[in-house]
Amino acid sequence: MPDPAMAAILLVEAAAGIARSIGARSIVISVDALPEGCEAPEGTLLVTRRPHDDRRAESLGLTKDCLLDVPEVELDRMGQVKLAALVGVSRRKLDLADTVVFLTGPYRGLVDSMVILHLGGEYELLHATGQPTIAEHIKRTVFQRALDLALSLGAHGREGRRIGVLMVVGDTSEVLTRSEQMILNPFQGYPEKSRNILDQRMTETIREYAQLDGAILVRGNGVIESAGTRLIASSRHSVEAGLGARHAAAAGITDATRSVALTVSESDGTVRIWRAGKMVASLEPGSRS
Repeated sequence: MPDPAMAAILLVEAAAGIARSIGARSIVISVDALPEGCEAPEGTLLVTRRPHDDRRAESLGLTKDCLLDVPEVELDRMGQVKLAALVGVSRRKLDLADTVVFLTGPYRGLVDSMVILHLGGEYELLHATGQPTIAEHIKRTVFQRALDLALSLGAHGREGRRIGVLMVVGDTSEVLTRSEQMILNPFQGYPEKSRNILDQRMTETIREYAQLDGAILVRGNGVIESAGTRLIASSRHSVEAGLGARHAAAAGITDATRSVALTVSESDGTVRIWRAGKMVASLEPGSRS
């Protein structure tokens, strides 16, 4: 049986050669997926999830500029690649013009797979035709926080059970013209500073109200506008067969406005991101077996 550590070392070495040959911007690999004694090739962007990941990165002599912190959620191999790509572009450590070599493997395991992506050909999230970039109308930190919350809800649900979730971020004034309250708005009347998604103290509140039918609306600056909100809009684009009303609503509202929507599937916890009426990314939970 081949030695997994040796196979991982050979894969890292091969990735370095391929990256040089194709002019890739970077190699992206989780710091815990590097075999012991294996040095990261020059220009590598190391993904970290927990404080001890940062400590290992420091032991390798790497600076913060080389690190990419992502939410602590269990994803399958391609989910890890897509999350690193989204967060990397969002935090300007990668660019849509870049070609990137991703090394991935089982969650918290050594690398066993290589994926080469030209980011602009895969992701329309931060640049969609006829729409402003995320940074122009939605703070990058707000998008990242919404993604973090969605991934956590997809992975862990609420009180041990899976729940369906819909969050709509940005262009809130236009979104409100295409929506109606299904219940009394639980965020109405509170000071804006006490209902911002960036405030870690709001985490449990958001998780609680995410269970309500309808959407949570979040302004581009992070202020939560409402929860339990019904969206009234339809998309010009077809929604994948098998996806329900929540996903259709996400497609419709993002087609009619400049917002970004995040959905969490009640059936399997998959997080999907929507923009300009289309699903631009999906992140599937990994198996714990």
